[in-house]
Amino acid sequence: MLIGYSSVQKKGYDVKELIATIGVIIDSDQGQNVAVIGIGNLGQAITSYFKGKRSKLNIVASFDNDPRKVNRLISGVQCYHIDQLENIVKEHNINIALLTVPPDFAWSTANAAIKSGIKGLLNFTTVPLNVPPNIYLEEYDMITSIEKLAYFVKER
Repeated sequence: MLIGYSSVQKKGYDVKELIATIGVIIDSDQGQNVAVIGIGNLGQAITSYFKGKRSKLNIVASFDNDPRKVNRLISGVQCYHIDQLENIVKEHNINIALLTVPPDFAWSTANAAIKSGIKGLLNFTTVPLNVPPNIYLEEYDMITSIEKLAYFVKER
């Protein structure tokens, strides 16, 4: 109801219509391009899962420093060397980055992403980040989430 969508009483929501309505609210007309920075196991899993799920959010590039990954298609997405971040972000108009690098590289990678023009970061590292106010940051710590689940399961 908060988004202006209502259902037929006692019949529930038309799921396809509801998804389309939510898409209109969160998606931009031209869509947004996304990069995954750190294409290890987690980065590959996220890329594989996400690819094609949202028509207006497109993972168009991945970045890593491992020579075995660079210049290859991984999970259907081209992997570039992290040194190419600024050029590729500009070339592909990428404004969102998913950070899946090892903790030791979280700060330097986030700073490089911001310097390259990234406006939104989804941080999957275990390192809390402090970013400028013009950058939208979402942090997701799986360990904390699992610990929270374990606590509530234990209490029941």
